[in-house]
Amino acid sequence: MSLAWDLKQVLWRFEGKKPDTLGSNTRLYKWLPQNDLLGHPKTRAFVTHGGANGVYEAIYHGIPMVGIPLFGEQHDNIAYMTDKGAAVNVNFLTISSTELLNALKMVLNSPSYKENAMWLSTIHHDQPMKPLDRAAFWIEFVMRHKGAKHLRPLAQNLTWYQYHSLDVIGFLLAGVVTITLLVIKCCFIISQKFLKMKRKKKRE
Repeated sequence: MSLAWDLKQVLWRFEGKKPDTLGSNTRLYKWLPQNDLLGHPKTRAFVTHGGANGVYEAIYHGIPMVGIPLFGEQHDNIAYMTDKGAAVNVNFLTISSTELLNALKMVLNSPSYKENAMWLSTIHHDQPMKPLDRAAFWIEFVMRHKGAKHLRPLAQNLTWYQYHSLDVIGFLLAGVVTITLLVIKCCFIISQKFLKMKRKKKRE
């Protein structure tokens, strides 16, 4: 779920039947240019599930977040942003309209969230060169050095079974099988000796 909060309007990326309780200030869209929306000067907050792309876009534009992580790395992303004071974490399993509203009010009415988001944005923008210039440099670098073979990973020289570590897996499996067979053989020999000793005692 992606949501941008303006003073008067909510834009919600949503697919499905329009909710009956939808407010008059909320507009639903199947798709939104999220990065452009976050870069709009009137965008005040961003409700997100905490995916890496959305979090980085919010950091880039200095927009505080209300995070509702669902799975995977999203919990870590939102926890990190919460720790930095640029987001409020809402539990998806126990979420309520009141809790979401309180989280939004906290982000909108507390200047610290915006200040912390802008601080992260300043750090993110502080680079020796623009990303486009860096991309152009490396493209020209590869062209100048005829493919830049010295930068290619050595993994390209491996055979397919080496690349997938099948030789290592085969060796480990062989070791496990050998040890297992030896243990079984030892147990069998010990049990046989134990049975022979029992038989001798019975005869005596």
